[in-house]
Amino acid sequence: MLPTAKIGPYTLPNPLIVAPMAGVTDRPFRLLCRRLGAGLAVSEMVIADSKLWHTRKSRSRLNHEGEPEPRSVQIAGGDPEMLADAARQNAEFGAQIIDINMGCPAKKVCNKAAGSALMKDEALVRDILHAVAGAVEVPVTLKMRTGWDSDNRNALTIARMAEDAGIQAIAIHGRTRADKYNGQAEYDTIAEVKSRVSIPVFANGDITSPEKARDVLRHTGADGLLIGRAAQGSPWIFREILHFLETGRHLPAPPLDEVEQILTEHLQALHAFYGNTMGPRIARKHVGWYLQSHDPGKQFRKRFNAIDDALEQKDAIQQYFAGLRNGEVFAA
Repeated sequence: MLPTAKIGPYTLPNPLIVAPMAGVTDRPFRLLCRRLGAGLAVSEMVIADSKLWHTRKSRSRLNHEGEPEPRSVQIAGGDPEMLADAARQNAEFGAQIIDINMGCPAKKVCNKAAGSALMKDEALVRDILHAVAGAVEVPVTLKMRTGWDSDNRNALTIARMAEDAGIQAIAIHGRTRADKYNGQAEYDTIAEVKSRVSIPVFANGDITSPEKARDVLRHTGADGLLIGRAAQGSPWIFREILHFLETGRHLPAPPLDEVEQILTEHLQALHAFYGNTMGPRIARKHVGWYLQSHDPGKQFRKRFNAIDDALEQKDAIQQYFAGLRNGEVFAA
């Protein structure tokens, strides 16, 4: 039986959430994942300093046109007042859930005392949680890691602070900041937090298959799951997991024609969203993820990455899949 996932006043269609990923969970990707089964998709992190929002990258991250409710926006920074202001402005722009980033392990984020680096300073964490939760009427959530390193797993301490501050839900990646994405995620810490707080807790980290999703839900008792890297190039993973959790049976893998259709639609959405200059550049990494199992030698991807025109990219994908159906082998 599927857990019921709630965040503040919102009951999600299902407990599977697209984890926020910088450079990945833009509006085209969020809409695609929602269409393919995700119950919620969280935006890429928006830097808290609104003076930096004039850039193309920031403007695209603030665009939620056409997205189904509830719309969740992640903000990142280390200054309580700045984060509170960012929360207020994003709520005015249409965000219905504000998520605070204390999970990103990237150096460029942690070196600015943001992301998972914040977990090292519990007093600052408390100030941020109270400032953001008190700044907006919409629910505020928190995404964090299990701690700073293996000797300092303070997720429970911060979860209790979050609950006291009025945070509506917590997502925990089963690694410490020091782990980055190395090794295997552990779920004991998530299970402990879930058993000790009353607000919803979502589990994140290494959820790569329907069986793993089932096992993590059972082990942690979590209210839902965040799925990130496993959705890159496989956005249908949400419907596969959902079907398995509901029925105990596997959906068949998408046929080649459907993979082509999904990829082509994603490509067109990226071109429309970013334009004919940036669109093809951003599309390259997505195409690389989609074709990992079809193009193991990367011959086609090397050629594709040299294409700068949107129409040429679309034609190349069409020709590539036609070749796959004809049993062709692509040479560099």
